[in-house]
Amino acid sequence: MKHWQARIGPAPAQEPSTVPHLDRRNALNLTAAALVAPSLSLADGPIRLRDLYDRNGGFSPLARDHKGQRVEIAGYMAPPLKANAWFFVLTKMPMAVCPFCETEAEWPEDILAVYTKRQVKPVPFNVKIKTRGILAFGALRDPETGFLSLIRLVDATYG
Repeated sequence: MKHWQARIGPAPAQEPSTVPHLDRRNALNLTAAALVAPSLSLADGPIRLRDLYDRNGGFSPLARDHKGQRVEIAGYMAPPLKANAWFFVLTKMPMAVCPFCETEAEWPEDILAVYTKRQVKPVPFNVKIKTRGILAFGALRDPETGFLSLIRLVDATYG
């Protein structure tokens, strides 16, 4: 069990796939698809934070379509809520102050909790990063910090 699973539960279940009989033709088709697929995903680029939400503050069709899938999302790391954290908050705009620690700070509209594979090493607030992880939904309160997230990346990396 991974550390984040012990804290927030297992990653969303993926539907089992069926594997067809592998003959020479299927092997060639799979090889060709594997060579083309990485270039297609790189051409699309990362998902933008604002594209996860609809105009009413709910989740967009794009977000719902990617639920349970590994995605890449770019943004800025908000200052961590505590030292040695296993998650951080990704924002669409750089934030010099922790928006969740100051009562006067403005709560960002487009945020995403990112639960990492390792302890978070803070990145300067004004450096754009890309995160990759499994997109998950549902209300979740972090037991250590009390932070409530409705949408998050789990099993994530960043850089």
